[in-house]
Amino acid sequence: MSIVAIYPGSFDPLTNGHLDVVQRAATLFDRVIVAIAHQTDKSQLFTVRERVEMARQAVTSLPNVEVDDFQTLLVDYAKAKGARVVVRGLRAVSDFEFEFQMALMNRTLAPGVETIFMMPKDSYSYLSSRITKQIAMLGGDIWQFVPAHVAAALQRKFSTPQKEQRL
Repeated sequence: MSIVAIYPGSFDPLTNGHLDVVQRAATLFDRVIVAIAHQTDKSQLFTVRERVEMARQAVTSLPNVEVDDFQTLLVDYAKAKGARVVVRGLRAVSDFEFEFQMALMNRTLAPGVETIFMMPKDSYSYLSSRITKQIAMLGGDIWQFVPAHVAAALQRKFSTPQKEQRL
């Protein structure tokens, strides 16, 4: 029986830390679905469609990874996709408390779905979408933090007509 894993998040935008977790999950599970949440408690810079497209572009070299979006409870989405595993990334101890609570709640709602925590490479442990957006908004160099097509999309979002002329 194949094991399907869901890697959920807002991915606004997808960072190299996210991509590292996806790549490693792809070696552990038969199928990995990067599931982009419609509704989060965060304000979004990119639309769901834009985030899905950027994620799809980033995982094209991973044949057992697909990208989808969802609007339901994560465990309901996981069950609908036949997933037995939810992959969650942990960057630091500060992430753990929230993720632990969510994992316990998901286990209560769907006992057959396990949560697996994965840490990104050390070099990405400080990286977050929020910080990446802030650096981009202030004109900083983000090319080392996100795939090239995501960096270009961030530049387009934050560029003014004057900046575009210089690019």
